[in-house]
Amino acid sequence: MLAASEHRADQGDNDDTRDIIQRLIRVRSEQAVLLGYDTYADYALAERMAKTPDAAIRLMTDIVPAATDRAQKEAARMQAMIDADGGDFKLTAHDWEYYAEKVRKVEYDLDESEIKPYFELDHVLQDGVFYAANQLYGLTFKERDDIPVYHPDVRVFEVFDADGSSLALFYADYFKRDNKSGGAWMNELVPQSDLMGTRPVVYNVANFPQPAPGQPALLSFDDVETMFHEFGHALHGMFSAVTYPSLSGTNVPRDFVEFPSQFNEHWALDPEVLANYAIRFDTGAPMPAELIDKIRKSHTFNQGYDTTEYLAAALLDMAWHTLPADAPEPDVLAFEKLALDRYHVHLPTVPPRYRSTYFSHIFAGGYAAGYYAYLWSEVLDHDAYYWFVANGGMTRENGQRFRDMVLSRGDTEDESVLYRMFTGHDPSVEPLLIERGLKEASNADD
Repeated sequence: MLAASEHRADQGDNDDTRDIIQRLIRVRSEQAVLLGYDTYADYALAERMAKTPDAAIRLMTDIVPAATDRAQKEAARMQAMIDADGGDFKLTAHDWEYYAEKVRKVEYDLDESEIKPYFELDHVLQDGVFYAANQLYGLTFKERDDIPVYHPDVRVFEVFDADGSSLALFYADYFKRDNKSGGAWMNELVPQSDLMGTRPVVYNVANFPQPAPGQPALLSFDDVETMFHEFGHALHGMFSAVTYPSLSGTNVPRDFVEFPSQFNEHWALDPEVLANYAIRFDTGAPMPAELIDKIRKSHTFNQGYDTTEYLAAALLDMAWHTLPADAPEPDVLAFEKLALDRYHVHLPTVPPRYRSTYFSHIFAGGYAAGYYAYLWSEVLDHDAYYWFVANGGMTRENGQRFRDMVLSRGDTEDESVLYRMFTGHDPSVEPLLIERGLKEASNADD
């Protein structure tokens, strides 16, 4: 099955995409030259936070050693399990998911049915997501039943600033419907603009299972993190204070837009916030410490594999889009192997998340020379959270600083400048390595 998946678009039939890839890369390279750039990646990154392909590649290659070392240790743990079970074979890529699940059950066992009773949706929203926003930014929320909605499941909240003034409207649309797109996202019905005199109207969408009538909506912790994540985007839109709508809120470079949302996820496990919302729906009992410990520990499970497969795909993206226009047309599969070898991410047990022939993000989905952006934003979010921790944690002063220097500015200033103004330093990869379990906190540089 794995082999069929990996080769599903390189078999010389009508679904073979190799000719299309060669043509796309050639045309993009030529486009970059016409616009005055050496490569398509130079063109694509000129107005993003990374600025240059070298900066994006350096970020990823700095993480490669820790990620691949952890992946190899994960593989060794699974090989030991195979040997203990009497298996006379070496672990390969197609064995990974099966044995990783065995390891998870032994070492990271987290029973979702055990934790869901502590995550009732309205408690998570009102006493978790909204509570964190109140503690950090002084926001308060009032549900409005007099404002039209596009579906009965949708709820509307008026958002009030710390001084009591009305700041924005927030629409919450959390339940799955048959005619609804999958996934979760934030968007705006009305963007903030001083020029247009408009205040923001933003919405969050998710696809949580609809509970049976009379039953509570209980969430997994992944769902909880999704709520905090998407509300981080909502805050970015609601706090916007700029003149032009095209520069407001989340209209920022792709490698910055996920920073506020991923940063907001940290508060889901903040002890003060968690204690306020992780309450059993039927008894009101707080979540036991052992369950909280399991949730925290589960965050580092399989991170060697997850990080390495992502890095392999993101570096492959950069390899394709740093080809100069006058480079000979490469053989797609041979080029891919050489690129993975060059960046030391060609592990036999960890294939790239996407092979070139079906990497639709970069060849059809708008992520050309930009797949690294998820990781770049994650470096920012962990580094910023560590700044909060070092400066007193969840305080109104810290929240106001983050709002004033980052969340309110939209795309009116170079995002690298905004980040340095906020933290006083360039972002470091160390917090990300620690949070992903790729490096021990005690070994981190000061």
